[in-house]
Amino acid sequence: MKTVYLDNAATTQIDEKVLEVMHASMQNNFGNPSSTHQIGRKAKSAVETARKNIANHFNVSASEIIFTAGGTEADNLILNNVVLNLGVQRIITSKIEHHAVLHTCTHLKNTQNIELSYVNVDEFGQPDLLHLEALLSNNTTKTLVSLMLINNEIGTLLNTKKIVDLCSAYQALFHSDTVQAIGHYPIDLQKTPIDFIVASAHKFHGPKGVGFAYFKKGFGVLPMFYGGAQEMGARSSTENVHAILGMEKALDIAITNLQRDKIYIESIKTYFIELLKNNFKDIAFNGASSNLQTSSYTILNVRFPFSNAFLLFKLDLAGIAVSGGSACQSGSNTGSHVLLEILKETDTDKTSVRFSFSKFTTKLDIEYTIDALKKQIPSLT
Repeated sequence: MKTVYLDNAATTQIDEKVLEVMHASMQNNFGNPSSTHQIGRKAKSAVETARKNIANHFNVSASEIIFTAGGTEADNLILNNVVLNLGVQRIITSKIEHHAVLHTCTHLKNTQNIELSYVNVDEFGQPDLLHLEALLSNNTTKTLVSLMLINNEIGTLLNTKKIVDLCSAYQALFHSDTVQAIGHYPIDLQKTPIDFIVASAHKFHGPKGVGFAYFKKGFGVLPMFYGGAQEMGARSSTENVHAILGMEKALDIAITNLQRDKIYIESIKTYFIELLKNNFKDIAFNGASSNLQTSSYTILNVRFPFSNAFLLFKLDLAGIAVSGGSACQSGSNTGSHVLLEILKETDTDKTSVRFSFSKFTTKLDIEYTIDALKKQIPSLT
């Protein structure tokens, strides 16, 4: 049976060149970066070189990059710091953020008594800028705005410049969960001065369990846990050297080939949309996920005109890996909080499937998926 992987928004296949770098590091660079002997210093040098190279991709200094175990930890580190360390008393976010942000904000509201506000979003997942400005202008307390650059379920692209301009005008800090964007879109933090961003290597063909948080220079970092005072005192724990070097390599490959891969993956997404429209009646695309200008080229969220709780299971039996929403909610029967927020009530009980693509996706994968869908839902053809 053929296997088709269309769940790249959940995680991506590790690039072979990344595996080579990690394997070499495991063999030849096994020292603890905190050790003072030459083997430890070699590991420390490799980590710091990786930090510098990663920082260069975003036009920032190495001291602004803190290595973490992934995007969720990075979001938590930032959100806890802005409240406990930087004096933020109010957070404005949206109800369609990743749970790494939503649940952390709720926790901070419950434990630190911060004010938590939600900006309205439209049916495409775009924040209402007039509402955001009203929220910012009606408060004088120190505020953080937290809005993700690309929504992980519907692929909506944030109008980052307008958010940056509003935050600047009202002296608010700006944090963006950029997990779905890094490695797929260029981010120059001098041209687009976001205060805090995050990354997770497994979203751009790197290893799982490693990422980073970017703290704009001038913001001290209070650690969430204590021990060895690694990462300039911001994150205790022996650095995951092999994974960090793998992330560095994966990011370098992604950014070097960004435009080429973007053109290719856009062609895959366009081809899939065409085949879906040509082969199935009454399907719809959630948010703006079918629009290549306003949504990520890696994500397509399709809504079928029926409710079929077994569609994902049957696709899995056919060898096709997809998601019904965020992979972080796998096994949950509560439904997608994103779709519940943006869809009309009459559409929320219909079956939606998130298909997400990478440089390894082929047109044959797309054709095989269309054929499998035809077998499962012949009444729509």
